[in-house]
Amino acid sequence: MTARIVFFLGLILSAIGLLSPPLALLAGILFALAFAHPYEEAGRSYSKILLQASVVGLGFTMNLHEVVRAGRSGFLYTAIGIAAAMLIGLALGRAFAVGPKASFLISTGTAICGGSAIAAVAPITKASDEEIAVSMGTVFVLNSIALLLFPAIGLRLHLSQSQCGLWAALAIHDTSSVVGAAAKYGNEALAIGTTVKLARALWIVPVAVVTAYVMKSKARVQWPWFILFFCLAAVANTCFPPLPPAYAVLGRLGRLDLTATLFLIGASLSKNTLKQVGVRPLVQGVLLWAVVAIATLLAIRSGLIAL
Repeated sequence: MTARIVFFLGLILSAIGLLSPPLALLAGILFALAFAHPYEEAGRSYSKILLQASVVGLGFTMNLHEVVRAGRSGFLYTAIGIAAAMLIGLALGRAFAVGPKASFLISTGTAICGGSAIAAVAPITKASDEEIAVSMGTVFVLNSIALLLFPAIGLRLHLSQSQCGLWAALAIHDTSSVVGAAAKYGNEALAIGTTVKLARALWIVPVAVVTAYVMKSKARVQWPWFILFFCLAAVANTCFPPLPPAYAVLGRLGRLDLTATLFLIGASLSKNTLKQVGVRPLVQGVLLWAVVAIATLLAIRSGLIAL
């Protein structure tokens, strides 16, 4: 009974905006470590739906021209970055004797967009529930760390709004954590981080198709439809300006929805999840993430990557 009360209290405080996105995530993690989650399965399911809804809501605050510019500018280094991350991840997985399917899923999740990429590719690889759980758990733990770490590092290194948003989009796994970290840094960082990350997420489809071809799998490739709705929301905001009050409300709801989603994500980070991940996949995930994060940060600060 106590766990349910504390759970709903944290969820309500997040949903009405009394907790910032990082605090909502932290509150969820503290809840997970102190209590058994009363609605663990439902929480995971709803957090995915709420995340997609929050991204669409944030689309009503975006300008279509900025979305297109960010996606076009990031195409080349996104392609190079994904290929490099996949190759390095698979090499690390082999070095640490991580199972080939789990290693592939961790590499794909790190290279593209975390849990969404893993969920899209897992059926194609015929990964077991345990392999999917290990991969998701690894990415999930690192996402939680990144959400708290990236804004602090950005401030410490005096990164501009554009630089921090771009770094978050290229080096943080899931869209939710990118949006949360970028929102903490500022509105410009949020706009850039969200658009670049969503453009990156589109690579789920070609990577899934290539994987299916190589593995001769007939599993259906899942298309991330929420990205299309995000673009439509940006089109509405750009092409139909007479409705700015309505767009502002929808954007605000998107932010509140995101904060509640982060609480749910944190609340799902249980002790069992940490145990399930194990040492070797976590080492692979941490090292791969460190390589991606440091390399992209250095490239951004040197001007090799810019919008």
